[in-house]
Amino acid sequence: MMATRRELLLKLAAKVSNNQRATAAIATGLAARNGLIQRSSRSFSTAAQVDPPTATIVNKAAPADLASSLDQAKLEGETPKRSRVSDVTIQEVLKAKHTARWVEPVIPHNATVRDAIVTCISQNISGMMVVDRTDTMKRQQKCVGLITSRDLLRIMAASIKDGKSAEEILNQSVIQQMTPINQVIYGRPDETIGMCRAIMAKLGIKCLPILVDGRVEGIITARDMSEFYYDPKDLGGKKNYLTDVSERVGLSENTSMAEPPIFVRQHLASKHDPLFINVGTAEYPHPFKSHDGVGANRRDFGPDDLATDPSLSEDAHFVSTVEMLDESGTNMQKLLYMGVADGVGSWREYGVDPRDFSRMLMGECQNILRDASSECSATGGTACTMISPAELLARSYKRTKEANVIGSSTACVGVFDSVHHQLHFSNIGDSGIIVLRHIDSDVASALQRNRTTPRTERKSDLRIAFVSQQQLKSFNHPYQMGWTGEEVVDKNSSFKQASDSCTSSVHILRGDIIIMATDGLFDNVDIDDIASIALKWEQDNEFIDNGGIDTRRRRWESGSSLTDISAQCIPTLAEMLCQKARENSLDNTVDSPFALLAKENDIMWSGGMPDDCTVVAMHVVGKPANLNDV
Repeated sequence: MMATRRELLLKLAAKVSNNQRATAAIATGLAARNGLIQRSSRSFSTAAQVDPPTATIVNKAAPADLASSLDQAKLEGETPKRSRVSDVTIQEVLKAKHTARWVEPVIPHNATVRDAIVTCISQNISGMMVVDRTDTMKRQQKCVGLITSRDLLRIMAASIKDGKSAEEILNQSVIQQMTPINQVIYGRPDETIGMCRAIMAKLGIKCLPILVDGRVEGIITARDMSEFYYDPKDLGGKKNYLTDVSERVGLSENTSMAEPPIFVRQHLASKHDPLFINVGTAEYPHPFKSHDGVGANRRDFGPDDLATDPSLSEDAHFVSTVEMLDESGTNMQKLLYMGVADGVGSWREYGVDPRDFSRMLMGECQNILRDASSECSATGGTACTMISPAELLARSYKRTKEANVIGSSTACVGVFDSVHHQLHFSNIGDSGIIVLRHIDSDVASALQRNRTTPRTERKSDLRIAFVSQQQLKSFNHPYQMGWTGEEVVDKNSSFKQASDSCTSSVHILRGDIIIMATDGLFDNVDIDDIASIALKWEQDNEFIDNGGIDTRRRRWESGSSLTDISAQCIPTLAEMLCQKARENSLDNTVDSPFALLAKENDIMWSGGMPDDCTVVAMHVVGKPANLNDV
């Protein structure tokens, strides 16, 4: 029987309570709400609102500002128009929530996981602000982070995996496990339910603190927004039970799970077969770059040919295949690691070569993997397990810092687990990863289905299956890893640690195309155009016939993978993308993604954005290269 997250926490909370008695909690839009301290400390400190609101009672079925319009409509003999829930402001939702039941959604910074679980269950809340009460009065509790019920389950799952005892798990400090205050995503009271739902869906978060004049007025959840407009009489009583519940409660003893759809079964049938990746890389320097510096434009650069020497690029990358133990710690498996870094060019103004830091960071990633693989071979695989991308970045940064290499760069590092078909990655800044996948429109979900182009006019069913989240302090100001020669203590600094990276995993399917690149690609080539270029590459090499996947499926079923052709041609895809990025960066007649975003942020910019560009293109295949196709 499946247990919900709440049921799991309820059971654990009961055990915790018993123990206690025995022994006596589009790129700038997200950047603007990422980190409470960064947005509020300019003139005030962030604090939690602890006093119940004194607002008048709000009719949840019709907010105050809407009720007057409804009454006016009745007086005028018109049929009152029902307002869309998605258009209601979060301020109204928050008022209704606090009027119905006031709960202080906070937990002290010195609390334990045990305390957080009990608080979550006893107060029936999904998230809590972690507050520091050390040097402040109760009315001015300083917020230092956020922790949610989902975080608590993740803590327990990770700790169980690490072999920790129940007491060790429950006694962990909340402050070590919370989302730091400068990474908390927040909402504003004048934003609508629709807007907040979109933000929560895009970022995969379930709790949204609402910030008003530097104070957290409350925490909004998806449940709060769903329950808005429901009067208490609509949620209880005999009639509602008979209408909504009685016919739905209780499953028969013969209930079973349905078989997955046919297209899912086809995938599950091969899920135990390992997948392999063919990799190709390309690196173009800034077109106006020379050994003497960088030209601001073509006229400044002069009549010479555009730069093509990769050694001039401030980008860096690596690709390494190593053997390490899998997660079980018993079997050796091959792991493919890859990474890109974009050195910050403004260091040139201080006499620092921007290439040094990015190259050292990526080079040390490769050295660490090489050392770990050698250790595995020497010890027979008894002392080495898979290194996560975040850990790899942290180790590499430590070595770079110890070598006193001055500079900074964005960074994106990933690892492909061929057995579990998972791509794990950590990203800091505006480099990133996209996954392209052929999804048949007959089985695609409503959101993935192409509804803008008539089916008869579509060239393919190649879709954008995944786009990694970027991290920006503001427009054209990405977060980065860096070293100035001494530790930076400013909490508002652009420098971040590997632990602050956006870390995630993507399930990969055979036939997927994965693109990891620096911002030189994404600033100049729209993602849909990247997909079009990838499709052309597939068609040129006959991986796809006329944009369809039926021929490819039959070829796979017959045992033909075209792996060797893929391995030979994948560098061409990386080259095509870099070439397109350069072409667009020099075109002043068409606004690039960078220019469009600049104008949205009141910055006048037209055409492309000349920059270094590095692309790591990957094609997922069913056989390792150098095997003869059957």
